[in-house]
Amino acid sequence: MKRRAKGEVRERITALLSSRYPVYLVQGDEKSMLMDAGVNLLAPSYLASIKDTFGDAGFIDYLFVTHSHYDHIGSVNYMKRHIPDLRVGAHERVDALLRKPSALERMNRLSMNHVELKKYNLAGGDPTIHPFDIDIHLKHGDKIDLGGLTCRVYETPGHTQDSLSFYFPEIKTLFPGEACGVLWGETGGRIQAEFLSSYQDYIESLTFLQSLEPETVCLAHGWVLTSEEVTEFLQDSLSETFRYRKLIENYLDAAHGDIEEATRNMAHVEYDVKGGIFQERIAYTTNLNAQIKLIAAAISARPPGREPA
Repeated sequence: MKRRAKGEVRERITALLSSRYPVYLVQGDEKSMLMDAGVNLLAPSYLASIKDTFGDAGFIDYLFVTHSHYDHIGSVNYMKRHIPDLRVGAHERVDALLRKPSALERMNRLSMNHVELKKYNLAGGDPTIHPFDIDIHLKHGDKIDLGGLTCRVYETPGHTQDSLSFYFPEIKTLFPGEACGVLWGETGGRIQAEFLSSYQDYIESLTFLQSLEPETVCLAHGWVLTSEEVTEFLQDSLSETFRYRKLIENYLDAAHGDIEEATRNMAHVEYDVKGGIFQERIAYTTNLNAQIKLIAAAISARPPGREPA
């Protein structure tokens, strides 16, 4: 089954506010955890959604982020200000990235392109993303006990170097961030491969996530999958990654290896003409350029006559 990531998606799990940029709340018997922090412009609305649904936000103990992109860490500062005892967990690489002026400038530039979300910043507060303290540096194999639920942490690089996935074995539920791609379109019928830092790491991470055999997957954008949809999605995501690499190679070949030309041509056809991708265009082309650079480098390093893995 596939359903929008909004409201109660299963026992103990609630998707807050926006299915496009959801923040998930996981409730154990003793402690509770937020998964990802969405977009900064929605920060007041995320908190209001928690209060409207549960009456208060003070019961939340943790906020874990899957990776360092602006649409996953956006409300961290806001949440920490309004939930004083909240403990933030992330990969240790996120610390260094948040202290790079160029990285923060890029995050804020991409965030402010979401003009459709500015209306939600009703209090008129400063939506700028600033560095924040990470209370728990998460690593592969960590386990966090919520009481009746255990959050297992896995490093799943490929989308970014700091990508983490979180798995709750008691309910066989996986929060993969974008380690296995995203679903686009009105019905979520199109998979977008999301390797940005390493194609090979992405393949290996996706294969590892398959081995967990989850029964519920709470995607970072748009959808929650259950039952047979999970197995099908993970397999299709792997197949789509192979197909997408070949597609990029075709665009590079048509552009005689010119990365910028290949990016322009592919964005025009895949985004403008075909449509159905809800990601903001500048963010899409930024990511696409990174993917094309990865594949161009792989082609250059490949021995003559050898096909890609």
